[in-house]
Amino acid sequence: MATLKTRWLLSMFLVNLRNCFAPAVSAGPPVPPSPPECYIPCDEKNCLVDIYCTWDKRQEPQVTTYSLHWKPVNNKEGHVISGTNLNALIPREHFSSVDELRVWVQAKNQYGSVQSEEVVFNTADINKPPPPNITLINQESSSLEIHWSPGCDQLHTSGYCDVRHRTEEDQDWFEEDRLHNQYVFDSPQPCTVYEFQIRCECDRSLKSNWSPIQNISLETAPVGELDVWRDCGMSPASFDCVLIWKTLPTAQACGRILGYIVTQFYPNGTTLLVNVSTAEPKGQLVCDETRCHWNSSLKDATSVNVSAYNAHGATVPSNLALAIPGINTNKQAVHLKMNKENLTVSWDLPSISLKDLKEYVVEYKQAGCSPGQGFDWVKVNKSQRTAIFKGQFKEYIPYQMSLFTVSDRKGVHHLFSDIGYSLEGTPSKVPSFEVLSIAATDVTLIWEPVPLYEQHGVILYYQVGVDSEKVYNAGTNRTYKLLGLSPGQEYEVWVRAVTSAGAGENATARFTTVESFVYLPVVLALGCLFGICIVLVSFCACRGENKACLLGPPCYCNKVPDPRNSYIFRDMKHQINDPMTCSCIAIHEQHPKISLLEVLETSPVASTSSLEETSETERLTRPLVGDGSSQMDCEDDQREKAVIEECHRTDHKYGREAYSKMVDSDEERDKEEKEDCWSSSDDEPCRSGYEKHFMPTVLEILEVS
Repeated sequence: MATLKTRWLLSMFLVNLRNCFAPAVSAGPPVPPSPPECYIPCDEKNCLVDIYCTWDKRQEPQVTTYSLHWKPVNNKEGHVISGTNLNALIPREHFSSVDELRVWVQAKNQYGSVQSEEVVFNTADINKPPPPNITLINQESSSLEIHWSPGCDQLHTSGYCDVRHRTEEDQDWFEEDRLHNQYVFDSPQPCTVYEFQIRCECDRSLKSNWSPIQNISLETAPVGELDVWRDCGMSPASFDCVLIWKTLPTAQACGRILGYIVTQFYPNGTTLLVNVSTAEPKGQLVCDETRCHWNSSLKDATSVNVSAYNAHGATVPSNLALAIPGINTNKQAVHLKMNKENLTVSWDLPSISLKDLKEYVVEYKQAGCSPGQGFDWVKVNKSQRTAIFKGQFKEYIPYQMSLFTVSDRKGVHHLFSDIGYSLEGTPSKVPSFEVLSIAATDVTLIWEPVPLYEQHGVILYYQVGVDSEKVYNAGTNRTYKLLGLSPGQEYEVWVRAVTSAGAGENATARFTTVESFVYLPVVLALGCLFGICIVLVSFCACRGENKACLLGPPCYCNKVPDPRNSYIFRDMKHQINDPMTCSCIAIHEQHPKISLLEVLETSPVASTSSLEETSETERLTRPLVGDGSSQMDCEDDQREKAVIEECHRTDHKYGREAYSKMVDSDEERDKEEKEDCWSSSDDEPCRSGYEKHFMPTVLEILEVS
């Protein structure tokens, strides 16, 4: 609850606040308005019948209403029209064609009322003719002569006119009065623009309003040169551009420009000259009040000349080189400042040589505009470092600013381009957002940048987020790699663009990381071992019955000796009662060193020796083992006996026969082979069944070698 002191302070504050906002003018009746000005308007054919009255009000702090009052001089009865406007109309039925009226204006507000001075006039004398029109202008070397129509024909009277004139640079008028329908201006300056206005009054009428300003100059050949440039859109270093130039001011045109001459030069020495009239441009030339652009491509042209002409001559051709190689300029050396009304560009380029430099050219181009539209440029002296543009720049629209140098020898060079905004907003959503690659703990994202027309500001960077928890700054790149993810987990990611006005809308995507196999090396090793076991099982199965060979690959089932007959497996122990045991028994013996097979050639004469001699030959041709020396026969017999006994037990147990059993069971076939051996040709020595079955012949070895 407020105390008495608090209420007192609050009341004092309200009183002071009311005093602060009190009007500067004290309250009271309004200020008297100006006397009314009444007339009957006329056009070129006739006059109207009603009377129009206007007046000026004073600055009033309160709401004020105005009313127009009138009455005939010889009549006490009056009329009034109320309202808040500053003009009113007296209808024809309230006065006669020849009558004296007394007219005044009354202003009224809540504090009182006041009236203006009275105006008395005869209704027959208040006709107001229209402003006159200039009908003819004669130009001579020493004078200007103008003619007009006073506009009194509809009043069937004659009249007098006033003429005033000045140059474009002057603010004061020079007046001539009591003229009829013409005026001669002596000693005008060549190529100087003069502004003329005329007003007339007829007999028993008011003076007309001043006519619109008419610019008149003494025509001569145009002077100076055209300001020529080129519009390449958003690619300032492009060679496919349109030519554009600013129209000559009246002081340089020295008359009406009738057309332009455009000459294009090409590398092969040819030229193209085109003369286009402003009266019939035929689509090649588009002009407004300030500029014209040549609606034809300048591709492949090296330079161009443009000149303007009137009825008395042409300007000096303006040359523009079109080859614009680029120069890498530090962006920090150029500064851009832009708002709705102004664009200011400043630069500091000390590294550029000023020896051949003629001037700088600064241009801006509104994105999305057609050639010649939303485009302007300014040429700056080489000693200056600032360019200023005046205009109405749109919000959220990109404007590209470009800086060039123009030199006498090297032509035009593009230095730098940048994008500016008069007011920035939040950007649009990226057009596309995808997952490029996925791993167990990381993922690579890719997105398409926001188009220039939808950025609404300078893109400072892109942000990437994961499940609304973590946000990363991706810079201005279009790809980003997320690290530290969990294997086999689903994620939702998003990306958005950021300007100085804030972040744009999110573009989202979902993905699931790859499952991680911790024991993958062990699984791969077991898989390889399992594959090796399969091969060995197939190899062992091929040593069994013929039907068992169907279980393994054919390469192991055709003339492959039983590995149990080899001395390498003499120390192997049977550990597991399983058919897979043969491929899984460990080998404790070191791998033997096997040398090349020694081949003994025999004489062409057929051998008639006994089987003992054949055995002797086998002994001489057996492979060398270890250090190259042959082992003793007794040792071989003992080893083979041990292996054969073991294999006998194994074969009997598993239903398979060793090679020794195979030989015993095939004695008849061996005998037949021996007989065939004695009856064969002398070119090949006779061999035992084992050798013939498994060992290559001498001829086969020689062919291979």
